[in-house]
Amino acid sequence: MAIDERVDSATIGALFQRMTGDEKHEWAAASTLDVLWVLYDRVLNVMPATANDPDRDRFLLSKGHGPMAYYAVLAAKGIIDPEILADWTEFGSPLGQHPDRVLVPGVEIGSGSLGHGLALGVGTALGLRAQGRTAKVFVLVGDGELDEGSNHEAIALAGRLGLDRLTAVAIDNHSSSHGWPGGIDRRFAVEGWSTTTVDGRDHDALYQAFTQDHDGRPHLVVAEIGDQS
Repeated sequence: MAIDERVDSATIGALFQRMTGDEKHEWAAASTLDVLWVLYDRVLNVMPATANDPDRDRFLLSKGHGPMAYYAVLAAKGIIDPEILADWTEFGSPLGQHPDRVLVPGVEIGSGSLGHGLALGVGTALGLRAQGRTAKVFVLVGDGELDEGSNHEAIALAGRLGLDRLTAVAIDNHSSSHGWPGGIDRRFAVEGWSTTTVDGRDHDALYQAFTQDHDGRPHLVVAEIGDQS
């Protein structure tokens, strides 16, 4: 069963609630729900019919330890069957506590080992550029994983190469152990990125941030969630 592509965010919430058994990471997933819905409903060129199209946009979930919201959105857009949500993490289910690109349609990377997604996004954007493709690459990261060293290199390289088809979306729920002087946006801006910070629950603000012109540079959207998620 596939849900109509014009479902609303309330339906997404109901799909999210079908998945239980990973209370530890429930808030990690809930903090991404609005961002994911706006991306898949209003921004990304990704549909069931184009899930394997080489010119499709790419979405990489680096914050892969909380995939419940991701699965709910994929189900709502008809990319995976909503009926499998209730059995997620059970033996034989393709839906694990980390998404698996081999088992789950629409998933671009196997993620959950934090700190790798942005570097993979940089490589994906470089590969698409080399092929002459104009597909966009979005990478969703958590604020805490930005402490990982691999991100320093990815941020610097993307800025120096002007990867203007790359957008990083940082979910800022103030869980980072170290942080960055001046905030997450400053960390990226010093390496040549365009940056903007918005309310991570405001769908119109998120859409504007995802689609704004960034003048030949990679783009960062900081989605502020608050300290409760």
